[in-house]
Amino acid sequence: MIYVFLADGFEELEALAPVDILRRGGCEVKTVGVGGKTAVGAHNIPVVCDITAEEALTDGLKAIILPGGMPGTLNLEKSDCVQKFIDFAVENRLYIGAICAAPSILGHKGLLKGKQATCFPGFEKDLEGAKVCDNPVVTDGKITTAYGAGAAFDFSFRLLSELTGDKEGANALKKSMKYSK
Repeated sequence: MIYVFLADGFEELEALAPVDILRRGGCEVKTVGVGGKTAVGAHNIPVVCDITAEEALTDGLKAIILPGGMPGTLNLEKSDCVQKFIDFAVENRLYIGAICAAPSILGHKGLLKGKQATCFPGFEKDLEGAKVCDNPVVTDGKITTAYGAGAAFDFSFRLLSELTGDKEGANALKKSMKYSK
């Protein structure tokens, strides 16, 4: 199971591109509403989540994804539930994806020390101890970061490749979707 946490103010493309691509790639993905069943994105698009944060379980969890956006990132960071799932993912060596401003959450927790990471410009100082890169998507160990909505598809395909261990399958999906990068 892969959880994509959505809090009011999330960046819609950064959240829904991974959900779509991972599901197309055969992964079991659930959107998790932080603060309720419906989360309203940064561009006023409401999304009815599969489950609420209170319903989320760690059984069978393989990865968590934190989309960026403002104030979505701040709302994710102040959620005790999201913090507990980040801690669980780290303790159990599960995959973590964070895009745009959301890598700052990992930086504030000290999880990026000595790791390569990227983020939306202006949040570099929040990636405490990271080797900050200007690449659209960066994977270091079990953490994948991306620098914004424009990298949402690359982020999603990278996560699919990492989570399934099937780079050829991810590339085949890109081709079938007419993704030309």
